[in-house]
Amino acid sequence: MLMFFRFGTVKAKKNDQLISGDLRLSISFWYICETFGIVIFRSCDVHFYLYRNIPDVKIHNKKRFLSFLKFKRDFQQYGLEKARSYELILHWLNNRLSRSQFLLLSGILVGCTAGLAGVLLKTIVHNIHFFITNKVHFEYQILFYIIFPFLGIVLTTSIVLTIFKGQDRKGIGAILYEIAQNSSIVSSVKTYSQIVQSAITVGLGGSAGLESPIAVTGAAIGSNYAQTYRLNYKERTLLLAAGATAGIASAFNAPIAGIMFAFEILLTGVVFTDFIPLVVAAVCGSLLSRILLQEDILFRFYTREAFNYKNVPYYLILGIVTGLYARYFLIVSQKVEHFLKGLRMSRLRKAMLGGAVLSFLCVLFPPLFGEGYDTVKAFTNGHANIIIENSLFRYFDLKEYTIIIFLILVCLLKAFATSFTIFSGGNGGNFAPSLFAGGSVGFLFGVICQQIGFKDVPVTNLVLVGMAGAMSGVLYAPLTAIFLIAESSFGYDLFIPLMIVSVISYLMAKWFSPISPELKSLADQGKIFTNEHDKNLLFSLHTEDFIDKNAQTIHENASINDLFEMVKNGSKNLFAVVNSDKKLKGILTLDDIRPYLFNQENNAALPVIKIMKAPPALIKPEDKPLDILQIFDDTGSWNLPVVDQNNLFIGFISKSSILMSYRQVLKGYSE
Repeated sequence: MLMFFRFGTVKAKKNDQLISGDLRLSISFWYICETFGIVIFRSCDVHFYLYRNIPDVKIHNKKRFLSFLKFKRDFQQYGLEKARSYELILHWLNNRLSRSQFLLLSGILVGCTAGLAGVLLKTIVHNIHFFITNKVHFEYQILFYIIFPFLGIVLTTSIVLTIFKGQDRKGIGAILYEIAQNSSIVSSVKTYSQIVQSAITVGLGGSAGLESPIAVTGAAIGSNYAQTYRLNYKERTLLLAAGATAGIASAFNAPIAGIMFAFEILLTGVVFTDFIPLVVAAVCGSLLSRILLQEDILFRFYTREAFNYKNVPYYLILGIVTGLYARYFLIVSQKVEHFLKGLRMSRLRKAMLGGAVLSFLCVLFPPLFGEGYDTVKAFTNGHANIIIENSLFRYFDLKEYTIIIFLILVCLLKAFATSFTIFSGGNGGNFAPSLFAGGSVGFLFGVICQQIGFKDVPVTNLVLVGMAGAMSGVLYAPLTAIFLIAESSFGYDLFIPLMIVSVISYLMAKWFSPISPELKSLADQGKIFTNEHDKNLLFSLHTEDFIDKNAQTIHENASINDLFEMVKNGSKNLFAVVNSDKKLKGILTLDDIRPYLFNQENNAALPVIKIMKAPPALIKPEDKPLDILQIFDDTGSWNLPVVDQNNLFIGFISKSSILMSYRQVLKGYSE
């Protein structure tokens, strides 16, 4: 149904006769008139001139007028039947509200949408898990542990290959890549592809987490919203981060943790002063999670002990233990990734291999099935014995050493289960695995301390802070981990132990590798931003844009008189000397030929090869601008030749052009 508005007076001219009257406009036409003042439409043979009733109406803003022309073209192309009224309203609001007001409204809309996506994914996976683990007796559950994890990875890979055409870039690295290399433009496919893939993988038992797919989905929602309303790069990046923030906030019902996640991981190297949209997006996502999700789905821990400063030694040791475990987790992840990439088999066969390994591990150790949050809740509620009820270990005497051995194996194998899940073709992230492993390490550490003979060991608190420690070391995000556990456990009095364990684990991780191993290859290639802002700007430049391919060349056997003719008729100060195959032999500048200008008769037959010089360095097209600037500094040059792998001359590159482009990019980021 169309909404109608009465708008001013219309003067129409038909067959040179002036017609006046009132006009009722649909919301589409009303938006155009209200926004742009005077609009001319052709309807049959009637030309309508619509005037706003304000004094001195003039179309003086070229940018808004060009925007209108594009909108008019799109409107005529798609027609009224395909126009979405809510988008027209938002377009109108975008022109009426101030930048901060529209970003605030955008943060609310993006936050609610991303929050709903997170709630939907968590609900689907929870229902699948509930059916598998609670509706079937143990004898049949073994079959489920054999079939479903295998089926989940194979199905996910099949869907990626058939429906999504093999495009399976996933994880936080995918978002960082889009921010740095694609102007924060995320494909609209990711608004739903991550939900489909991760729901199948994790829902059927994949040993991974839903939080990374939720974050990618939220980022895609924010980016596509910003693209729809033609926001600039900084605003697009802000809404991308707002969507991811809302997704994390809805997954954990932890708005502050969602904001910390955005600042620590997503917005690294990006300068922002306006973070209010992040806050409102996080609040919206968290509220929706709290309202719509059932209590057993929420990431909540109600049992804990009061903080006692006498227990600080436990937390210091646990910080070291979780730091070492985080390093172990990352090394195993890298080894498995390299192993699977090195296999010469199809993606579907890799998925079958990974699914078989995962199913085998889940049969032996059921806590490896799915996210594992129920196991961690069992630790905090004092029901540790139930974690081995569905495993083969239940046939052993339930003594303390049995649980200790079982948990040691679970912690060690969790890294393998997660890595095979993700890298063999499944979809998921390291959020949940790191929290599960950290909680298991904390509980294991507490039980061992009790067995040694220590009294009053705060086992529940060790589980909680252990989760924060492992997450800090695996994701390199200590603030996110601290606030996540504090909000999820209502344990704000645990800030001191949380900070102790998280900071120790994080510092150990940084000592082993300054950048997360998961992102190191992307950072080394300059494909994502880091904390070094200058490098980020340089990495956003592309060498191809600075190569002068119209450089003048001269054959090595040409005479100096030929060179003088080139100088006389050309406009270049730099010349490349090449052979018949266009391979670079040397370079010449005006300074090199100046001594011969006043003695041309005696040097007329002098070949160019006698006066050319070797270039101080050679540039390859694949070299990064940052590396090229370093070469310029090392050689003291301002112009260098560019050649390919076969030494074929391509052109010259100027240090000035790179610095000028850098200045323009810096200006754009500063505005």
